[in-house]
Amino acid sequence: MIVNIDGGSRGNPGPAGYGVRFTGPDGSVVAEFSEAIGVATNNVAEYRGLVAALRHAKEHGYTNLTVRSDSLLLVCQMRGEYKVKNAGLQALHGEARRLVWELGRVRFEHVRRELNTHADRLANEAMDGATK
Repeated sequence: MIVNIDGGSRGNPGPAGYGVRFTGPDGSVVAEFSEAIGVATNNVAEYRGLVAALRHAKEHGYTNLTVRSDSLLLVCQMRGEYKVKNAGLQALHGEARRLVWELGRVRFEHVRRELNTHADRLANEAMDGATK
């Protein structure tokens, strides 16, 4: 299962949201969702999207995931290549790590923004709804 995630913030911090899209091995869309999360930074929004995606995967019994994000910070932190120094991200990172452990096999890939357009669209829709 491929999971594309994206989070964003208008103003950083500002009105924030995330988008998540699950696709099957054949490229078919299995699920997509988004949420406005109030005022937050873009990094918090990225992590909130990751946690939501991992919870969804756990609820639906998905145990073999490839998570794709255009956030190099998130991907490198989840791979253990970067430390999580920001106190505001530490709890979200810890929750994400716990869910990864519970799920089993989860890989993280950094992708260019143009390869993450569906999750980006969902995140922007969530932010647009929050600012109306």
